Amino acid sequence: MSNFAASHLSPSYPDRAAWGTAPRLRAWQQEALDLYFRRETRDFLTVATPGAGKTTYALRIASELLARGVVRAVTIVTPTEHLKRQWADAAGRVGIAIDPEFKNSQGATSRDYLGVAVTYAQVAMHPALHRARTEARKTLVIFDEIHHAGDAKSWGEGVRDAFEPATRRLALTGTPFRSDTNPIPFVTYAEDGEGVRRSVSDYSYGYAPALADGVVRPVIFLAYAGEMRWRTRAGDEITATLGTPLTKDQLGQAWRAALDPKGDWIRQVLMAADKRLTEVRRGVPDAGAMVIASDHETARAYSRHLRDITGQGATVVLSDDPGASAKIKQFTASEERWLVAVRMVSEGVDIPRLAVGVYATSTSTPLFFAQAVGRFVRARKRGETASVFLPSVPTLMGLAGEMEAERDHVLDRKLPEEGLDDFLVEEAQQKKDNPDVLGDELPFETVEASATFDRVLFDGGEFGTGAEPGSPEEEDFLGLPGLLEPDQVAVLLRKHQADQQAARRRQSAEPRPEPVLAPHEEIAALRKELNGLVGAWNHRTGQPHGVIHAELRRVCGGPPIAQASAEEIRKRIDTIRKWATQRGR
Repeated sequence: MSNFAASHLSPSYPDRAAWGTAPRLRAWQQEALDLYFRRETRDFLTVATPGAGKTTYALRIASELLARGVVRAVTIVTPTEHLKRQWADAAGRVGIAIDPEFKNSQGATSRDYLGVAVTYAQVAMHPALHRARTEARKTLVIFDEIHHAGDAKSWGEGVRDAFEPATRRLALTGTPFRSDTNPIPFVTYAEDGEGVRRSVSDYSYGYAPALADGVVRPVIFLAYAGEMRWRTRAGDEITATLGTPLTKDQLGQAWRAALDPKGDWIRQVLMAADKRLTEVRRGVPDAGAMVIASDHETARAYSRHLRDITGQGATVVLSDDPGASAKIKQFTASEERWLVAVRMVSEGVDIPRLAVGVYATSTSTPLFFAQAVGRFVRARKRGETASVFLPSVPTLMGLAGEMEAERDHVLDRKLPEEGLDDFLVEEAQQKKDNPDVLGDELPFETVEASATFDRVLFDGGEFGTGAEPGSPEEEDFLGLPGLLEPDQVAVLLRKHQADQQAARRRQSAEPRPEPVLAPHEEIAALRKELNGLVGAWNHRTGQPHGVIHAELRRVCGGPPIAQASAEEIRKRIDTIRKWATQRGR
């Protein structure tokens, strides 16, 4: 008898009676479960939006397969060490004993366990060991966030070698797409009409139907722009406005300046997010908030800002902290306000009370963004909302506006060769386990970074406009009730939008005060205001700046902006504001 079989002479298999203590399945979980057992296939890929309840569904399948004798053991493969323990805790509650502390060096585990939880990296380091364990007993392998099996060639090959003999394989993901074209093991790809191979799921449950079913929360995105100023290594000072059209290099540096804890942008956004948390807590007393930081050093600095803002310490979770799992568990069960973490809490970690988030990282691939936002959308009861604060960056705005889009993993597409996507992919692939020291390691030093409330994005629509922090417009959005149905959120946002537009119309009808600036200063200020509005209109419509300026001249008359008078520029400003008002209706 092999060591692997001998170590499990007396396994305790879950009884169906134990299901009485398990959570009742949601409609989608039951539908997917029924489909799984109708097909009885060896491989099954379930795609369900983050927060929908993939763990409960997978463990119900495991319980049934064990009870029927189809399998005799379970192996759960996860992206992180913390998720191993989270899965083991959940499995234990339904009568499946899983060892989350299994090490490659030990070879076998206690006979008290029905299986083990391991990481993708752990499997890749010793695939032969895991293959032997899989061959020793009929095994169900559950792949949590299966897209991680394609993170590196060695990971994919290791997973394939280790679990090819498995009796059953259940693959789970909330994001079945990747930023690269590495194939994912045990996932089926089929050609579309254009000869491109796309991943094929056996069951899919997206964000839109989950929102309609009340399974996830509606997400309100609050975007912040602002003026950034930094000094290059050559000593030159450069100024750029986040939220306006910028070159790739300008955007990258302005974005970093915004996230720099030495500037005011992040401090002002954290203050706004804490105000939002206070409002949410009126309806959800234990609601918590999380900052997703880029690296360890900035995470600690953000924590110090939060202490100054709230008078309370924040829980800081770093990937190299051996007590990270214990901190997450403690925060989950507490009523503490703030958690600050790097990438390890962006995916899979289940903290249902998180309702407010600050996206303070330059990583912005669709996969990472969806998983990060997924930490805030798990609904405990109807009416809870999620609020996510983020920089006004085109890529993030696009991802926020496409929350309901469903994507597949594509193998045959070409990766971008130039442009902003290069910067974003490069950032996403960087290791963030060690601090990124701002200063010598960066091509600039932040001089000043201030935040300006830009807009709210919800359900594909945009609401609000640029305003100073603390303005009535910003306060209206921060003060939205924490308990609202999705349709109520939309109604209130439209009402705030209408009220703000009416206030602007009343203001524009009032007599203009005499200018206090010198003529050249007034014209420069008006040109800047007009250019900002043209940039915003470009962002909204995609029309080139030159086309927008030409249309304003056609409608309003007058010479090019360089020769236009103050009154002619004001007329163009009023016109483009009217366009925005009419489009927002």
